[in-house]
Amino acid sequence: MRIILVGPPGAGKGTQAEKIVAKYNVAHISTGDILRANVKAGTELGKKAKSFMDAGALVPDDVIVGMMRGRLAEDDCKNGFILDGFPRTVPQAEALDSLLAEMGIKLDGVILLDVDDDTVVERLCGRRMCKKCGRIFHVSFKPSSKGDLCDECGGELYQRDDDKEEVIRQRLAVYHSQTAPLVDYYGKAGLLLRVPGAEAGDKVLGHIEAMLGSRA
Repeated sequence: MRIILVGPPGAGKGTQAEKIVAKYNVAHISTGDILRANVKAGTELGKKAKSFMDAGALVPDDVIVGMMRGRLAEDDCKNGFILDGFPRTVPQAEALDSLLAEMGIKLDGVILLDVDDDTVVERLCGRRMCKKCGRIFHVSFKPSSKGDLCDECGGELYQRDDDKEEVIRQRLAVYHSQTAPLVDYYGKAGLLLRVPGAEAGDKVLGHIEAMLGSRA
């Protein structure tokens, strides 16, 4: 299984990636993890990336693609992989296509976890985190039995700044401006598989498996 996961913040990409990794023993590759690993290891690409990160600038696509080349060549990718958070733009998708062709790797599909904006806002705005132990709750889906206190350690629950509605709406606007062209790009390539992401986690995984199975 060699797939790309695409979807808005709060669509459940991380949750689905964990389920697929556990079931199929494939590698979960995120841009953030690759960046941190290269910076920590002090690789040439890591040093380049750090210079941009320290300046508050975006890491150039060629640096990310170079890191991706090394990551895809690692042993744990032989069984397959999930790309999460990359590509985000059409130029990145084009660069990835060239890299995969060069490495002789063919994608099985690009999974779009399709969730409407209001559902995303409800999911993320309702999250509450414990100040003491870091446990995460949700006011609607997973409330604490102690109200505004953690039922694990008694710590105070709070809403993170990036879980406030105005911030989420802004993140969604950026997502739509970047990802709409990406959806069209992979749609024209015949790789896009649109999955209803608002359903329960196991149902979403079932949709993904069914769609990939129909392409086999």
